[in-house]
Amino acid sequence: MSEVPRAPRRVLPVIVLAQLLGTAPWFAVNAVMPDLQRAHGWAPGTVGSLTSALQLGFIAGTLVFALLALADRVSARLVFLSCALAAAGCTVAAAAAAPSFSSVLMWRVLTGFFLAGIYPVGMKLAAQWFPNGLGAALGWLVGALVLGSASPHALRALGVGWDWTAVFVGVAAMCAAGGLAVIWLVPEPHHLGPPAPGLRLAALGRAWADRRLRASVLGYFGHMWELYTMWVLLPLVLALRLDDDNAVSWAAFLVMGAGALGCIGGGIVARRWGSARVAGFQLATSALCCLLAPWAVVAPVQGFMLWLLVWGISVAGDSPQFSALTASNAPPGAVGSVLTLVNCIGFAISVLSIELFVRLAGAQPLAALLPWLALGPVLGLWALRPLLAPAR
Repeated sequence: MSEVPRAPRRVLPVIVLAQLLGTAPWFAVNAVMPDLQRAHGWAPGTVGSLTSALQLGFIAGTLVFALLALADRVSARLVFLSCALAAAGCTVAAAAAAPSFSSVLMWRVLTGFFLAGIYPVGMKLAAQWFPNGLGAALGWLVGALVLGSASPHALRALGVGWDWTAVFVGVAAMCAAGGLAVIWLVPEPHHLGPPAPGLRLAALGRAWADRRLRASVLGYFGHMWELYTMWVLLPLVLALRLDDDNAVSWAAFLVMGAGALGCIGGGIVARRWGSARVAGFQLATSALCCLLAPWAVVAPVQGFMLWLLVWGISVAGDSPQFSALTASNAPPGAVGSVLTLVNCIGFAISVLSIELFVRLAGAQPLAALLPWLALGPVLGLWALRPLLAPAR
């Protein structure tokens, strides 16, 4: 690779904004689920199935994109634009298909598939322009993903009196705008050398042979057990204390969006503390929030909201640090393969967790169920010990 030219000042803000806009369809269904259930009589557990469908589509997409090395063979900007437009189209199609649950399920799988060309490709664009400052950029990028995921709740809250389909159209427009911003405002990185090889399946074996890489991978798996399930259950938790749909939507946006503070702040603190200590601290904090659930859900409303905000910050804030740890500990020639495979397994774990907890939520009180989410971060902390030991 030739020397990296100085990136225009607009590049990082545009990629961050595009990441925020492009990931807006992720939780579109979750934001309007009460409306869908009232309109079509869907069971409460369908929110888990629709979220899992998108996660499975994302897993399939990351594997296909990696096997084809598409973002290496074709301009990453073009891949981002194409997938943003496709994800936007699938979101609008899901809204049109809403009377049929199976049709919506299919469109959510396809939405997840195309999101695999937005989130990871946005990270790749950042790596192309900021190879020496990726750690700082990573916190902003994952923070943008968090805000993008939370944005449908804000649209739902702003759209009091709107039909629920307006939320779908709104997030589709945001997604398309993100793709257009990248193709119009981010230059093509002509300084790059030959394309990197595609997915190397044998690379994952190094995760078990290398003690430090194994520690970061297992820590990430523990994080993924908790993160998306917490986000899926959040409206149900808020409904325990808030009796207005609009208030629930605003609160869900604030709690999920607070995760951006954890991502960005964690990236800043990691320069002094190191990624392992920051990830460990946030894992421990989110685990404690899980365990405090039986008392927090009956606390005064100010304490209830403070608990959720701390949980929202910590549950997402360790994501960029795990990416940085895994990338830094992976074999230099297999970083892309390891990250792709680890992300796929992590999202598969999130599907299992979502399905389990959403089904149990129909039969068990949330106050008794939420502490079991701590299992992931507790095991993740145990796995991180090799990376935390030198910092003691």
